[in-house]
Amino acid sequence: MILIAVVAVLGVVFLRDYLSFEALRENRQELLAFRDQNYLVSVLVFMAAYIVIVAFSLPGSAVSTLTGGFLFGTFPGALFNVTAATIGAVAIFLAARWGMGARLADRMEEGTGTIKRIKDGIDENQWSMLFIIRLVPAVPFFVANLIPAMVGVPLSRFVVSTFFGIIPAGVVFTSVGAGLGEVFERGESPDLGIIFEPAILLPLLGLCALALLPVMIKALRGRKGI
Repeated sequence: MILIAVVAVLGVVFLRDYLSFEALRENRQELLAFRDQNYLVSVLVFMAAYIVIVAFSLPGSAVSTLTGGFLFGTFPGALFNVTAATIGAVAIFLAARWGMGARLADRMEEGTGTIKRIKDGIDENQWSMLFIIRLVPAVPFFVANLIPAMVGVPLSRFVVSTFFGIIPAGVVFTSVGAGLGEVFERGESPDLGIIFEPAILLPLLGLCALALLPVMIKALRGRKGI
C-alpha cells in the first residue's frame, strides 16, 4: 500500500500533463495511425496502461476511458475499458488486503459494539453493498476498491461486482469517447458531467434501488419477525 501511495503521488506530480485530455487532443492523429497499423498491439498496450493507471491510482482514468472509446468505438471499446479497469481494481484490492486489509477485517470480526455491527451489516448484504458503491457516481473508484478489502469481501465477489457494476458508467463514458472526433473538430472539450444528466442518472439510481431491494426486504422481514 505504501508503494501504491508513493507511485500515486509521483504520478500526480509528473504524469498529469501526459494523462490529460489536452495530450489526447494533441496526439490523436498519431494514435489513430498506430491503431490502424497495429490494432492488436494497440489494444494490449492500451489495456496495460489502463491497468497500471487504476492499480496505482494515477490521474487519468477518465481520460483513459475516453481514449478507449475514441480508439476502438463504443464497442469493443467499452469491453476493453471495463476489463482493464476490473483487472486494475483487483490489483489494488489484493495489495490492500495483503497490506492491512486482512488484519483490519479480523479485528473488526473480533470486535464488539458499533464496529462489529457495521461489519456484520456489510457481511449480510455484501452483494448489494458492492453493487451500490460501483453504481453510485459519487463514490470514487479507488475508494470502492479499498473498502471491500478492508471488510474481508471474497475476491470472487469483488471481481464479479466490479466488472458488472462499472458497465453502465463505463458504456456512457466510452460512448462519449467514441464521439471525440467531432468534439475535436469543434475545438471543444467532452462533457464528463453527462453521467449526472437525468437521462443517465435516473437509470443508474434505478439500478441502485434494485441493488438495495434485498436489504429492504431483509429489514422488513426483521421488523415483522418473519
